Amino acid sequence: MARSLVLNATYEPLCVVSARRAVVLVLSEKAEVLHDSDEDMRSERLALKVPSVIRLRYFVKVPFRRRSALNRRAVFARDGGRCQYCGGAAESIDHVVPRAKGGAHTWENVVAACRACNTAKRDRLLSETSMVLRRRPSVPRELTWITVAVGTIPPHWEPYLQTALSA
Repeated sequence: MARSLVLNATYEPLCVVSARRAVVLVLSEKAEVLHDSDEDMRSERLALKVPSVIRLRYFVKVPFRRRSALNRRAVFARDGGRCQYCGGAAESIDHVVPRAKGGAHTWENVVAACRACNTAKRDRLLSETSMVLRRRPSVPRELTWITVAVGTIPPHWEPYLQTALSA
């Protein structure tokens, strides 16, 4: 099913909701449609385009900054699905400092890795191997949660997300 990007009244991205929820927000006049998708939604008496981007009519105060949860899908999104040791296609995640040696399960210690590199490294430190990290792991950018929620960002969402990143 289609997904819709929900923007605050100030055009700040808030969340991604199902198309059905977006239609309910629009029909109840809590939100306005900024961009339609190519899909239609029909009921007994009504047919309308499924909204792809909606903006709330009132400002919603967000009490905290949303941060991406640390999971396999989010690590793959941050690392572009590439192994951080050899650059091949990643299949698993690896702790740079193994948990068996006191490494934490944090963004700064987890990278995407291919099966061969993960197997070769095992539970050793990088200094004990000939492997080198291509890029130092870090906490992902602020709006990575959208990529994790949807998978790929539709092209017509990008202007709204770029505005949020440049602010």
